[in-house]
Order: sequence, then C-alpha cells, then structure tokens
Amino acid sequence: MTDDAHAAVGGTQSDADAETRDSADVGQRTGHGYQNGAAGNENGEAAEAAEAAEEAEEAEKDRIARGTGVREQIARGLRVRKRNRENAPEQAVVRTPEQARVTMPARQVNVAESSRVPSWLQTGAAWSWRLLLLGAAIYLIARILGILYIVVVPCTAALLLTALLQPLTARLRRAGLPGLGATWVTLLIAAAVLGGLILLVTNRVSADYPTMVTEAKHTTTQVESFLSGPPFHVKSSSVKNLLNNVPGYLSKHRSLVEGTVVTGGKIAAEFFGGLVLMLFVTFFLIKDGERIWNWLLGAMRPETARRMDRAGHASWLAVVYYMRGTVAVAAIHAVVVGLALWIMHVPLVIPLAVLVFVAAFVPLVGLLVAGTLAILVTLATHGWIDAIILLGVLIIEDQLEAHLLQPQVVGRVIRLHPLAVILSLAVGGVLAGIPGAVVAIPVVAVITRALPELRRGDPGPDEPG
Repeated sequence: MTDDAHAAVGGTQSDADAETRDSADVGQRTGHGYQNGAAGNENGEAAEAAEAAEEAEEAEKDRIARGTGVREQIARGLRVRKRNRENAPEQAVVRTPEQARVTMPARQVNVAESSRVPSWLQTGAAWSWRLLLLGAAIYLIARILGILYIVVVPCTAALLLTALLQPLTARLRRAGLPGLGATWVTLLIAAAVLGGLILLVTNRVSADYPTMVTEAKHTTTQVESFLSGPPFHVKSSSVKNLLNNVPGYLSKHRSLVEGTVVTGGKIAAEFFGGLVLMLFVTFFLIKDGERIWNWLLGAMRPETARRMDRAGHASWLAVVYYMRGTVAVAAIHAVVVGLALWIMHVPLVIPLAVLVFVAAFVPLVGLLVAGTLAILVTLATHGWIDAIILLGVLIIEDQLEAHLLQPQVVGRVIRLHPLAVILSLAVGGVLAGIPGAVVAIPVVAVITRALPELRRGDPGPDEPG
C-alpha cells in the first residue's frame, strides 16, 4: 500500500471519529434538554394543582358563606346518584365496546327535567288516564246493556230466581233425584206456590169486592156532604158535572188515549216476552248451571280458571244469601201491613198483603207503590182518618227498611256495611231506576266477594284449598 493510500485511510478514520464525537455531544445535549423539559412540565402541573386547590377552597368558602356546606353538597350528590340508579335500572355487564355504546346512553337521565314535575303529580296523572279509560269502558257497557234491556232484565231476573230456587234443587239432588227430575220438581213447587197465591188473591177479591163497593159509595157520600159544608161549600152538582166531563175529555183527546193504549200493549208484549225468556233461562240455569260454569272455565288457563272458580262460587253464595234476606224483609212488610189492614177492618186484606210482599223485592220504592194502593182502598172504604193512620205505618215501615232491615238483615247476611247498602241503593236507583235499585246490592256483594278471591294466589301444598 502506498503512502497516499495510508494518508487517505487515516483521514477517513479521523473524520469518522469526529462525527462520532459530534453525535455524542448532540445526544448529551438532547438528553439534558428532555430532562429540563420534563422538570418544567412537572413544575407546571404542580402549579396548576395548587391553583385548582385554591379555587376549590375559595368555592367552598363561598358555599359556606351562602349557607350550603359540604354535608349538603354530599347529600345532594347522593340524591342525584340514587335518582339515576332508579331511572336507569339496567346494569348490564359491558363485555364489548359495542355493548358499551348501546347500554351506556340508557344510564343518562335528565335529572333537571324529571325534577320539574313533582312525584305526586306524576302519580296522579298516571292514575287519571287509567281511570278515564275505565270510566269510558263502563259507560259503553252501560249503553250496550241499556239497548239490550229486553234481554238483560229477564236474564238478571232469572239469575235472582235461580238463586232463590237452587238450594231446594240441591237438597232434592242430595236426596237421590236426578238433575232433570230435581229441576222439574223445583219448578212445579214454585208454580204451585205462585198459583196458590194467585188463586187465594182472586177468591178474596171476588168475596170482598161487593163490600168494598158498598163502603166506597158510603165514603163518597160522606165526602160530598163534607165538601158541601163549610168552609168549602162545593155543590154536589159541580162534583157530578166534573165526573160527567170525563167522557168528553176522552173523546177530545182520543189520539192521546190511543197512544197510551198502544204503549200499554207494547209494554204488555215486552212483559210477557221477557217472562217467557226468564222462565226458559231459569230452567236451564237450575238444571245445567254447574255444567255451563265448567264450560266457561274450560276456556281459561288452569291458574286463571282456579281463581275464577273460587270467585264465582263466593259471588254466587252472596247472591243466594241476598235473596234469602230479601224474602225475609218482604215477609216482614207483608205481615205488618196485613195486620194494620186487618185491625182497621179494611177489605182485601190478603190481596193487599200479597201485593206488598211482591213489591218489597224492589227496595224502598216498592213498599211505597204498593202502600199507595192500600191507602186508596182504605180511604175509599173507611175515610181519611184510617188512611192517615195507614200512611204513618207505611212511612215508618219505609224508614225501618232503609235504616234497619236492609242494612242489618240483608247487609249482615251478605256481609255488607249498612252505609254500603244505602249508598248502593241510591246509586243504582239514580243510574238505572227501579231495575238498578233491585240489582244494586247483589252487584256490590258480588264485587266485594269476588275481588279478594281473584287477588289471592293459588294455595300452597301445605295450605288448605
């Protein structure tokens, strides 16, 4: 190798050593720069933390100056967390980022928006729209029942009549009679009792009618003489002219009379049609009532069917007890009114007592309607003194029924409070008239007996069924 080559190699080596020394110097200076930068950042963060602590301390002092301390802030934070947990009950386990993106927004609750509406107002609004829907449904059902009254009323009467006769049928079946035979025997006994009452009433009317006419003429003469004297001074001719004007009035208002007759004929047709339907439904309810009920339960789920079966039996027992109590109340009215008429020697005692017994099945109103006829008969045969006495007896009877017999006899039998009985009669009479007053107490009794059974769950294996 030549000297020139050795010189070139040595120059190259010296250049490489110089570059290495320069790189080491640059790296040393860079490392010192990084260290100085990190120290500067740490100093800046410490300064920011100190400033934040000072600001927090000042804010705390400001809160204390305003009267809201740390405990209040902690309590408010706990309330907010509790409200967030209640409004976001789903606490699903987040396994993937996709689940986190789906479930986490559900936990966001606008606390400020929910706190604007008080909880009592939210609850009231929730109940209000449900009650409005329930009221609308009840109104529609009532309208439909009003349109179908010619079917609904006979079927309701058939249910009540079945509740009255079904215990007799059950006894006959336990005695060994088949279902069809027990049904026919029950209906024949009911028909015999009803026919016997009708025959007795007819015979008494035929026997007492001449006496009633004679006494009525005598009372009319007394009334005319009473009106012709002071202070009325009404002439007998005026009374006779008034009676003679009745045919003239009928001829002038012929269309009104014909309309009344047509309306009466329509009512009679509806009555007899409803009577036939009632007897038909009563027969099959007595004969196949249990089978019809089992068929209805067969369309339900087993758990629901068991609850409905318990509720149905409890409700039916309440209706049976209601009919027994009503028969007792009607018998009391008939006996009291019959004794009053018998003591005053008024004719038609038995027919009027039977009429009072039948009318007493309409609570409160039926006694007054039947009593009005009894008062008219008493007035026509024995004068106004006996009529006033009978009126007082009927008023006392009506008050006793409203405040003693219905609440204590019927209400105790079906286990209803006296106030509930009176309010039920009032509401039923206002909503549906006489039919509403008749079925008001049975409906309330059915509801009060059925609801506890529907709410009660199935008994366990160790509990009685």
